[in-house]
Amino acid sequence: MDIATYLAATLKALRQSRGLSLTQAAELTGVSKAMLGQIERNESSPTVATLWKIATGFNVPFSRFIAPPQASAPQQYDPDKQAMVITPLFPWDEALRFELFAITLAPGAESESTPHEAGVIEHVVVIEGELEMRIQGRWQRLVAGEGLRFRGDQPHVYRNACARPTRFHSLIHYAKPE
Repeated sequence: MDIATYLAATLKALRQSRGLSLTQAAELTGVSKAMLGQIERNESSPTVATLWKIATGFNVPFSRFIAPPQASAPQQYDPDKQAMVITPLFPWDEALRFELFAITLAPGAESESTPHEAGVIEHVVVIEGELEMRIQGRWQRLVAGEGLRFRGDQPHVYRNACARPTRFHSLIHYAKPE
C-alpha cells in the first residue's frame, strides 16, 4: 500500500472508530470538512502542516499517518515535492512515548507548526545547513551540530533562509496521559 492510500485509510478508520462525522472531525482538527473528505477519498494529499493539525486534533502521533506498522523501510511524506520532507526514523513507540523524524527543509521554505498536545517536548538537532526557529515569538538560529529543546505545545516555526536544503532531526516526546 502506498503512503497516500495508507494515510487516507488511517484517517478514515480513526475518525470512524471515534464515531465522528466529517463535520465533527473538522471542528476537532481545524481542517475543513471538504479537505478531510478529499484526504479520506485519496483525492488530495495534505501539506505537512495540515497533517500535523489532524494528528494534533485527534491527539495521535504524527507518524501514525505516515509509518505503516508493517513497513519494511521508512517512508517519506513528500506530497507533490513539498518544501518539507519528513521521514520517520523511529515511528511512534508506545512504551517510550516518542517518535523521531529526519526532516529536509527546502531553500527558502518555512513551516509553521500548530501546538502539539499539552506536555509535548520537542528536540531539534541540525544535521546539515542552517535552521531558524521561532519559539515564543523569538527567532533562534541553529547551524549543523547544534540542537534545541523546547515545549512543543506552543506554536513554533521552522525556516530555512539558506540557498541550500537544511536537514535536521526532530524527536518528539509525548507526556504520559494522566
